[in-house]
This record gives sequence, structure tokens and C-alpha cells, in this order.
Amino acid sequence: MINELGLQRRGLMLVLSSPSGAGKTTIAREILSRDQSIEMSVSATTRRKRPGEVSGVDYHFVKKTEFNIMRNNGAFLESAKVFDHYYGTPSEPVMNALTNGTDILFDIDWQGTQQLVEKAPDDVVSVFILPPSHSELERRLYSRAQDPSDIVAKRMAKAAAELSHYAEYDYVFINNHLGESIVNIMAILAAERLKRRRMIGLSAFVKRLCEGG
Repeated sequence: MINELGLQRRGLMLVLSSPSGAGKTTIAREILSRDQSIEMSVSATTRRKRPGEVSGVDYHFVKKTEFNIMRNNGAFLESAKVFDHYYGTPSEPVMNALTNGTDILFDIDWQGTQQLVEKAPDDVVSVFILPPSHSELERRLYSRAQDPSDIVAKRMAKAAAELSHYAEYDYVFINNHLGESIVNIMAILAAERLKRRRMIGLSAFVKRLCEGG
């Protein structure tokens, strides 16, 4: 990938985390539709498909036995158990993409983010998205009509624990309005893509400049 300075650069992992219902999935979809230089990470999961989801696009839907084999073989960059189901990010496609200069977008929780940071700290850009209020978070969960009431109650009960991890992230903002949230993410991407450590061949480029080349 060629960056704004005309140099090759290493891709980055943009991580979006939030309590369920705070809007990270909607924001992720908007980012993907507006920026052709970033791709969605496709996780493996043991949960069932929801209406409208496509295997291999939204998730790789696998049996628990297959998931455990992959995890035991070290095939995941990160993995976690969430609400009785397992999720994991296959390592090989992500690392190949970064080497080729492609950015990868992650919609994962704080557990997965911690694991990514442990394995590839220089590649991770983490963003925590806060809901405007407790009542608005609950309203959003019910309005999407994807889960029964008992699951919504579990998600609300877990929200406080998830929110407590906000300080571990590079960036934090409140998702009051989708348009403003998109602007925030695009600004973060633009700045992070210009980080010196991501530019390949920068030292040689500067040397040529100093030598009059």
C-alpha cells in the first residue's frame, strides 16, 4: 500500500470495541463502505448464524471441536468466550494483509484486544466506543430485535464490566451521532497511517533527500 507520502507502508489493525448495542458494528460497516484501503477481519465463531449473516463474510461458522483444534494449533491471533460461544481471529490472513500494506478492521471485545496488543503492539490501533447513556444502550439492544429478552438482560448486566476497560484503549469517544463517529474514525485512520514506524523505506528516502537525490 502506498501512503500519502508516496512510500510503502505496513498495514495496521484498527480495533473497535464497545458494549453490545453501542454501535461498533454499524460504525464498522460504514467505515468499510467509505474507505477502500481497509478490510474487515473475519472471525471464526461457534455460535449460530443470525438472520442475514453470510458464512465467510460475517464469520466463519465452525463447530466447537474444529474451533478447539484451531486454537490448540496456535491458529488464532486472539480468541475469547463470549455469552457461551467462542470467537477467534485466524492469524495467517491478517498478518499477510499487514505485510502487503492492507489495513484490517476488528469488531472485538476487550479480551481480544488485549491479546492482539500482546502479540503485535505496534500494529494495533484501538478505539473504545461509549454509548450516550445506560437507557439508550438498552433501547438499542431491544430495537435491533436480534436477541430474546433474557439475552438482552445478560448483555446489559455485562456492560458495566466491559465499560471498565475503556482506559486500556488508544482512543475513546461517545457514539451520539453516527456521522460524527465516522468522522472521528476517519481522522484516527488518517493520522495512524502517517505514523513513522509504519513507513517502509523512510530512512532511505530521507537519506536520498539529504544527499540531493
